[in-house]
Amino acid sequence: MEWKLFADLAEIAGGRAVEVEASPGDTVGDALDALLDAHPDLRERVLEDGEVADHINVLRNGRSVRDDEGMETTLESGDELALFPPVSGGSGGR
Repeated sequence: MEWKLFADLAEIAGGRAVEVEASPGDTVGDALDALLDAHPDLRERVLEDGEVADHINVLRNGRSVRDDEGMETTLESGDELALFPPVSGGSGGR
């Protein structure tokens, strides 16, 4: 299974796409554990008190897993997983 990482998460992991050991039938939480085991430097950026920090968006097929069963959402073949840190800014143009 592949995670797509954005912004500083990609920098920490050393790439925007990271393969992990997770299969259909596993959960998003299982896939996240595999990602954090492979890239432990992500742990402090993604987790807060052992849970995914509120400001980190975990997506499965472009949809927040918070809208499904959270980290217990079951993976299916072909799923796309993504982690987004908070995004801010803008042009600030006048």
